[in-house]
Amino acid sequence: MLSKLKAIFGAKNSRNLGDFAVLKSDFLGAKVAPEVAEKLRSLAGYHPPIDLAKLSQYPQGSFGREYAKHMNANHLQPLNVSPELDEVAKRNVFALRYVVTHDIFHVLLGFDTTYAGEIGVLAFAAAQNYSKSLKLSLWLASLLYPILAPQQFSEIFVNLQKGYQLGKKAEFLLSYRFEEHWEEPINEVRKHLGLSPNFSILP
Repeated sequence: MLSKLKAIFGAKNSRNLGDFAVLKSDFLGAKVAPEVAEKLRSLAGYHPPIDLAKLSQYPQGSFGREYAKHMNANHLQPLNVSPELDEVAKRNVFALRYVVTHDIFHVLLGFDTTYAGEIGVLAFAAAQNYSKSLKLSLWLASLLYPILAPQQFSEIFVNLQKGYQLGKKAEFLLSYRFEEHWEEPINEVRKHLGLSPNFSILP
């Protein structure tokens, strides 16, 4: 346990946020149902680096271009994972993919990075039954977020319902290899995954 904690804080201090997020999630030990683990099995060790500069050159309206636009507008960096974490990436596929795809979900689902936007993404993940811990996190967020951001009170609960409904009708997003579809139109990706193609593209 001590060695894991040292690795977590080492990654945080190095500002390697992808490694930090994966190690933290792995340490907390979120459990997934056997059927979820089976769906993720083929993604063991799959973590191709994401290059925002390259994605920014893709055509307007493409998945990669809109993802890069979202990340740059919010001063975010992809949570890329170092090759040194291959063992963790193969052992805990859920921790890996949930961390790497979080901002991708924001873009595909049309939720911003406010508390209201975050609860929409969390509600989606909970509805997709990724893990019981996410359902607990959603319950806690529904209590805390209205207190932390009272001005977003109505939007928080609207997005909670919207995210949950999207999660129920969409394909199982966590097993999708998003990184192989950057050049496709974002609405085509959404349609393929069972999401509404009529979202407005994020600014």
